Amino acid sequence: QVQLVESGGGLVQAGDSLRLSCAAAGRTFSNYAMGWFRQAPGKEREFVAAISWSGDTTYTYYADSMKVRFTISRDNAKTTVNLLMNSLKPEDTAVYFCAARWSLSGNYYIRATDYVYWGQGTQVTVSS
Repeated sequence: QVQLVESGGGLVQAGDSLRLSCAAAGRTFSNYAMGWFRQAPGKEREFVAAISWSGDTTYTYYADSMKVRFTISRDNAKTTVNLLMNSLKPEDTAVYFCAARWSLSGNYYIRATDYVYWGQGTQVTVSS
C-alpha cells in the first residue's frame, strides 16, 4: 500500500504561482509512475501532468492546456513529486490529486484509471 499526501494548495490571485508537493510515506518513487489530476466542482477528474523514470532518464507529459504554465518534477531524493503552477487562472481552481502506480518500464500514464494509489487531494483556489 502506498499512501500519498499532497500539500501546497491554497488561495492565490490570478497570475500567481503555486507549488504542490506529493510525498509517499516511507518510500521513494524510484519504481513508480506519478501523475497529477484535478477536479473542479461539477466536473470530471482531469489529467494535468505525468512523470516517470527509466534509469537516469525522466519522462514528462502534460495536458495541452497546461504544458506551458505547469512543470512536474521529482526531487533528487526521489521522495517528493512537485507540480509548479505558474500564471494561475481562475479556471485552474480545483482539488488537485496526486496518483501513483508501479512502473519499471519508464512509461507514463494519463488516464485516471491507470493509477492505483491516490492522495486525498489539496484545494487550489484562484481568485480573479
